[in-house]
Amino acid sequence: MPAKRIIPCLDVKEGRTVKGIKFEGLADVGDPVELGARYASEGADELVYLDISASSEGRATFVSLVERIADRINIPFTVGGGIRSADDAARLLDAGADKITVNSAAVGCPQLISDIASRYGSQFVVVAIDARRHDGFWHVTTHGGSRLTDRRLTEWAKEAEERGAGEIMFTSMDHDGTRKGYPCDTFSTLADTLRIPVIASGGAGCVDDIAHVLTAGKADAALAASIFHYGEISIAELKRQLRSRGLEMRI
Repeated sequence: MPAKRIIPCLDVKEGRTVKGIKFEGLADVGDPVELGARYASEGADELVYLDISASSEGRATFVSLVERIADRINIPFTVGGGIRSADDAARLLDAGADKITVNSAAVGCPQLISDIASRYGSQFVVVAIDARRHDGFWHVTTHGGSRLTDRRLTEWAKEAEERGAGEIMFTSMDHDGTRKGYPCDTFSTLADTLRIPVIASGGAGCVDDIAHVLTAGKADAALAASIFHYGEISIAELKRQLRSRGLEMRI
C-alpha cells in the first residue's frame, strides 16, 4: 500500500497566506514561500497553494509567486484558483507548478478537465470539489462554497475521473475550518467509488481526525491548514504519531 501523504494547504490572497473559517474572517498567517519552505523541511509530502485573490492584479501576482515557490521548494506542489482554461493552467505549470487544481470553473464547464488532461496528462490535474449536505445529499458547491448546485458529490467525482482527473480533493464545507474532524463515511464512499486517489480536506483539528480519515475514511492523503499555520503540531511529529498507529508514512 502506498504511503499516506500529509499536505499543508496555503490559501493565498494578494501574495500573502491567509486562513479563515469557511473562507470568511481571513487572517494573515505569513509569507507563502517561507511557510512552504518550512513545511517542506519538516517533512511535508506535497503542498497546495490556492489563490483566493479576487482581482486580476492578484492573479498576476500569483504567477510570479509560483515562480518563487518553484525556485525555493523541493517537494511537489499543486496550485489553483482562477483557472478557467488550458492556457491558464499552462501559465502556472510553466511557472514551475507540479500540478494544477480546478474547481468552480470545471463544474461550469466539465470539458476544462478533459482539455487540461489531454494537453498535459492526468497526473497534472487535481479536481477540487467543495460540497455540503442539503436535503439529505451531498451537493457540489462553487465560488468558495457560496453557491449550491444540483450536482451530487459522488456523481461529479466519477465524471471528473472519467474526464481525466488524476486526483480528487474533496472539502466538506460543513466541516471546513471548524477543526471538528472529517465526514469519514463520505470519504470512504468516495474512495470505494473511484480508482484515483482521494485527498481529504476541511476539518482537521487534531491527530485523531487525520488518523481517522486516512483509515476509516480510506483517504490517500490529508490536507490541513490551521494546525500547521498556528504551530500546534509539526509535520514531523504528526507523522511520527500516525506511524505509531500503524499508518505507513514517508519520514
